[in-house]
Amino acid sequence: MLSLSRSHDFTAKCKDYLELTKPKVVALLVLTAWVGMMLAVPGLPDIQTVIIATVGIGLLSAAAAAMNHVVDRRIDAQMARTYSRPIAKGRITSRQASIFATSLAVMGFILLYFAVNALTAWLTLASLFGYAVVYTQFLKRATPQNIVIGGLAGAMPPLLGWTAIAGEVHGHALLLVMIIFAWTPPHFWALAIHRRADYAKVNMPMLPVTHGIEFTKSIICLYTVLLFVVCLMPYLVGMSGAIYLIGSVILNLRFMQYAWRLKLADEKTDLAMKTFKFSIVHLMTLFLLLLVDHYLKVSPFYVS
Repeated sequence: MLSLSRSHDFTAKCKDYLELTKPKVVALLVLTAWVGMMLAVPGLPDIQTVIIATVGIGLLSAAAAAMNHVVDRRIDAQMARTYSRPIAKGRITSRQASIFATSLAVMGFILLYFAVNALTAWLTLASLFGYAVVYTQFLKRATPQNIVIGGLAGAMPPLLGWTAIAGEVHGHALLLVMIIFAWTPPHFWALAIHRRADYAKVNMPMLPVTHGIEFTKSIICLYTVLLFVVCLMPYLVGMSGAIYLIGSVILNLRFMQYAWRLKLADEKTDLAMKTFKFSIVHLMTLFLLLLVDHYLKVSPFYVS
């Protein structure tokens, strides 16, 4: 019985450490980085580099997530969405989580620096710093535009994937960054509307708290229009073809529809959460379309 109890405790502790890494968020980041790797060359990239870069970027992304848990531990304990997190509940101490996050970051950086290239290693480390320190420690608590300014750190993975394979910063990679940068505000503000009471409780200056829900809904609508335009850029510059164009238009029109329905909806509906969930599907599908289009190229509709 004692052995079973220890085994259960060990399993529970592993689950807590895994939760610190925000695996679902990291999985989405790694997916966009992986697509960046695939798009960096005309054919298939070196598989060994892809695997190593994926692990390295994943480790540093997980480290940033764990650091976020440490910095936000006090407000996490007061919010309904986060009160059961490992540090907030005391199942893992801040010191343990800090050591864990630092270890992941060091391993990820060393792996990228020595097995991929220095550019990718430093850019990934800068992204970690941008998210875990600049955004979480300062911007998140300083301005309702926190997610707009800080969103650049979360938009970096496609560029990191691209540099891992190509060894250079390319304009096409920056377009992928722009897509996520424009996508992040409507994605996160939909969640912020749903959790407005939580953010107000801890005096977090999220847009729905500082400017009201109706204003935030309007801004979400505007950002979905901006996102639509940005998502056209890969096609317009010849980076992608008809497959991506058609899929992108459908996805973005659907996102705009969600935003408009949210704008008109009563506050008691759960449309904000539905919009948030759709935004995740939107980004995943959009990047997978880029990948499919890259390898199954269909000629553009215009004639050069």
